[in-house]
Amino acid sequence: MATKTSPTKATAVKPLFPLKGVRIVSLALNLPGPAALMRCQQMGATCTKLEPRAHPTAPIGTSGDPMGLYNRAAYNTLHHGMRIAQVDLKTEKGQKALHRELARADVLLTSFRPSALQKLGLDWKALQKRYPTLSLVAIFGAPGARGEEPGHDLTYLAENNLVNGLDLPATLYADMGGSLMASEAVLKARLLQLQKGKGVRLDIALSDAAAYLALPRTWGLTQPGAAVGGGHAGYRVYPCKDGRVAVAALEPHFAAALGGAVGLKSSNIMAMFAPESHAAIAAFLLTQTRQQLDQLAVDKDIPLLSLPST
Repeated sequence: MATKTSPTKATAVKPLFPLKGVRIVSLALNLPGPAALMRCQQMGATCTKLEPRAHPTAPIGTSGDPMGLYNRAAYNTLHHGMRIAQVDLKTEKGQKALHRELARADVLLTSFRPSALQKLGLDWKALQKRYPTLSLVAIFGAPGARGEEPGHDLTYLAENNLVNGLDLPATLYADMGGSLMASEAVLKARLLQLQKGKGVRLDIALSDAAAYLALPRTWGLTQPGAAVGGGHAGYRVYPCKDGRVAVAALEPHFAAALGGAVGLKSSNIMAMFAPESHAAIAAFLLTQTRQQLDQLAVDKDIPLLSLPST
């Protein structure tokens, strides 16, 4: 006699904290460094942020990090639960405060230009001599000889052909990509510390982050007419009856489901590049409301998402 089995219950995945016990001191300002520090804290690291002192005439509680002035809500999210202190690193008192922190830190995170690190006595040779087990993760705008060049997220995206026309990018891709690389570097530094018994220096360039994000475009994947550049009829943004719809039916089985819903005679790879397929899908979607399309996505297992009008 067959026995009846109950459905398997999904077990919650316990969070992992690979940086638990790791102490990070950050001098990095604005977005990439604080975003990297936030991720490190989420992985269990104990994080301390040292900021410049706010101007004497500034209101009490003013951040020494420009992000606190640009967008206080973003600043608060980035630094939630961290210990923050304002110090003037150009003074003897500020230097003493910094080195008290470094004496018990595992990783120092910075976002200064190389010349600024040198002036503050934080060049790698000096750090390595004084704190042999301390690792340095240094965020720069550009690598090597370009480390002194002024630049920002927008310029690094522009040099990698990621700026279209006169429109600003939808988000700060180089900064956030750089923050991921920096948090990855902290993990790498910790592994090497444990293997070698000494600290390491790892440099992260925001221009490299932009170049990495631009690879699909460099390879031609997102160029006009390519599969994910508008050439494939199942991978586009179309207008619908009361808004827009982002359709991502790229794989053959998704394309077949979309083609079946639309009434295409064929939805194989070559057919999805044909002008008539684009026209048929566009015409069908114009007859559908966002609610209808959201339901279609569920009923037919089609990856699409309806959006409000531009």
